[in-house]
Amino acid sequence: MTTIRAAGAALVAALALASLPTVAAASPAVAEPDAAEALYLVTLAGPGTSGTHTDLLAAARMRSEQDAVLDDLGGPEPAYRWTTALNGVAVRLSAGEASALRADPRVALVERNTVRPLAGRSASTGLLGTPAHTRGGSGVVVGVVDSGIWPDSPLFSTVTGLGRAPRGFTGGCETGPGWPATACDDKLVGARWFVSGFGADRLRSSSSLSPLDDDGHGTQVASIIAGNAGVPARVGSQRLGTYAGVAPQARLAVYKACWSAPDPADDGCSTADLVAAVDAATADGVDVLNLSVGGPARLDTLERALLGATEGGVVVVGAAGNTKRSPAAHHSPWVTTVGATTGPVRRGRVVLPDGTAYAGAMAAARTVGPARVVRAAEVPTASATRREARVCIPGSLDARRVDGRIVLCARGVVGRVDKSAAVDLAGGVGMVLTNVAPGDLVADFHRVPTVHVDRAAGRALLRWVAKHPDGRVRLEPRGLVRTPVRVTGWSSAGTPGSPLVKPDVVATGVGVLGAVPPHGSAPGWDLITGTSAATAFTSGAAALVRSAHPDWTPARVRSALATTAQRVPGAAVLRSGTGRVSLDAAARPGLAFDIDPDDYRAWLEDDLTDLNTPSIRVSGPGTVQRTITNVTGRRLYFSSSATGFDRHGVRVTPAAVRLGPGESATFTLTVGAGGGLDDGWVTWRGATGTVTRVPVVVTG
Repeated sequence: MTTIRAAGAALVAALALASLPTVAAASPAVAEPDAAEALYLVTLAGPGTSGTHTDLLAAARMRSEQDAVLDDLGGPEPAYRWTTALNGVAVRLSAGEASALRADPRVALVERNTVRPLAGRSASTGLLGTPAHTRGGSGVVVGVVDSGIWPDSPLFSTVTGLGRAPRGFTGGCETGPGWPATACDDKLVGARWFVSGFGADRLRSSSSLSPLDDDGHGTQVASIIAGNAGVPARVGSQRLGTYAGVAPQARLAVYKACWSAPDPADDGCSTADLVAAVDAATADGVDVLNLSVGGPARLDTLERALLGATEGGVVVVGAAGNTKRSPAAHHSPWVTTVGATTGPVRRGRVVLPDGTAYAGAMAAARTVGPARVVRAAEVPTASATRREARVCIPGSLDARRVDGRIVLCARGVVGRVDKSAAVDLAGGVGMVLTNVAPGDLVADFHRVPTVHVDRAAGRALLRWVAKHPDGRVRLEPRGLVRTPVRVTGWSSAGTPGSPLVKPDVVATGVGVLGAVPPHGSAPGWDLITGTSAATAFTSGAAALVRSAHPDWTPARVRSALATTAQRVPGAAVLRSGTGRVSLDAAARPGLAFDIDPDDYRAWLEDDLTDLNTPSIRVSGPGTVQRTITNVTGRRLYFSSSATGFDRHGVRVTPAAVRLGPGESATFTLTVGAGGGLDDGWVTWRGATGTVTRVPVVVTG
């Protein structure tokens, strides 16, 4: 049976999308007594305890500092207190009180609570079976800040072969509706939930005030990162092989901070809840922290909390976001920011009686027809309009005229899978989903076999059916097609004016298979599209590196992920970073770019203009220096080159270095005169075949 690599199981799709008492327990948000008041995040100057080792006396001192600041405002009670990843509170304030705090020298940042979107949604595509590692990640705890988890999936059960137990993790297992204390086990070692920022009164009625996943996103992300190996995956009659997460031996700790509202447009993650989750995960002692959440490209409270996590030894991985027009999120040097690439495509076609065929995307593995085909707009129910039937809104199709037929449905208004459910409900045997505008083709797990075709093919089929009302067509699967990997059109990119190169890396973010809570007829499996999936893959890779090198700092792990990534041909650096994460190479880098954690905070406070990051931005002609360290364990010769630049002369000195184990050398990158935006790579090649690539962006 084929084995499936979770994060590599991809087909084409469209954008879907603490143990310390100082961390407040999740509790319902206080109802707003004054419309002028709002929840604000207030960060006091200086680091939390994670940067100076967790100390109960230091935490108590911070609480006293927080009280002193709040006493000047009449002593409002905070919704959250944070003392680990940062020193701060979430508290209800008027605009005037918030303004007064911004002028307080004890306060570093004040910002209003907002709700951010998750960086992916279930958007089934097809499926690619690839060989998967059945081991990796032992001894590592990955913290997942998301929408919770469905603990009953066999991907999260205690199994033999998990390897060495994690050391230093102190997190607990909170209970709540649908979540008994027994939900945690040797695989799922911690679970907490945070809702004070989002507000319990704003939740969908079916939401669980517990770590239980109400959305499915968190379960998918967790399964991609560290789902158990060898779990059979099946959707309907399709056997998908056996499943394995990227780091199947890693343990999981879940921090539910993302919630569902009555209107799905209001779903998301409150920044106050996200910061509380990061603070708790840092205090609990996770090794890797996954944050598949987008957001603005600024150094806000959340980024400061992620700095505190990094200072506490946590490898932080965050999603770039799913909006091409918006700059990549998590624009800080301590976060590995991940964009998304396409993957292989599962194809199908619609075949006419004369042999004419229209190709599209198709997940189903069986042929349908020949069967009569009808245009959905021509078969509305008595209570539905032609417009509603045209897009196959559930309940809009007349079963008497659809039964046994293939239906042509237009894309839009309702979800793609909802359309095939409408066809199935009316007795249809297949569907052709037609684009009505330019867009990707998506091979979803549909209720009936479906071929998704582009706008031109859709128009041709509609014309053919109009001329042949009794015509019959056949839907045929054509198997997997490997297309050149590219960065998706919607993956958020970096900006030339930023001091940092973002995203850092990319990974498959289209149609990645993962577990979901089984609702109704849902099979317990679905595919996710978005930088969420790419981030989960990268977090799994970080767990593999951390397991192989438990003494490595977060900066060194981040360096290993970035410098060993594979270039995406034709992709600009500000779209792809170094390139696609490589699981095998990341655990065996040749050189590392180390950063003292104190340097991050100096950079934040503008005392340090450049960091020893595994990427370089140069403004016009000039020089930049970086320090490399040999991490191979052998004395080796490394040679350098500078390639890819079109508008500037770029050279590296020295051209070569010889380094013993753990030895370091500083190289200088010199950029000559030129003009316009330019990019390329500095590459160091080791005598044993290691390749260390550093992306460079030249502005001006």
